[in-house]
Amino acid sequence: MKTSRIFFWFGAMLISASFFNNCAVAQSKDQMVRIAKIQIAPDKLEAYNAALKEGIETAVRLEPGVLAYYAVSDKNNPTNITILEVYASIDAYKAHIETPHFKKYKATTQAMVTSLELVDVDVIGFISKSH
Repeated sequence: MKTSRIFFWFGAMLISASFFNNCAVAQSKDQMVRIAKIQIAPDKLEAYNAALKEGIETAVRLEPGVLAYYAVSDKNNPTNITILEVYASIDAYKAHIETPHFKKYKATTQAMVTSLELVDVDVIGFISKSH
C-alpha cells in the first residue's frame, strides 16, 4: 500500500476514534496524534502481535487520555506494522508512557522490533459515515 493511501486510510479511521461509548468526542487542537512505523523480526511476529494487542487494549480501557489505537500490518509483508495513536493531549501521552502496561509492552517487545519510526502528525480533516 502506498504511503498516501495509508495516510488517507488513517485519516478516514480517525473519525472512528471520536466515537466512544456512543458519544462523539470533538477533535481538539490539543490532541496528540502519532503514527508508529514498526518492523518486526519475522520469527517474533506472533508474539509481538499478542503483546501489542494486550498493551493497546489495556491502555484504551484504563487511560481516559488514550482515545484510540489502530494497528495494521502490510498485507504483502505482515512484519511491517503501522499504528495510529490518538491521545487527548501531550500530557495524556506523557502519562501513558509512564504506565506499568506501557513499560511491560516496551520491555516485552524490545528484542522483537528491528526498526521503529515515530511520526507526529496534525489532523487536517476526516469524515465518516454514521453507524
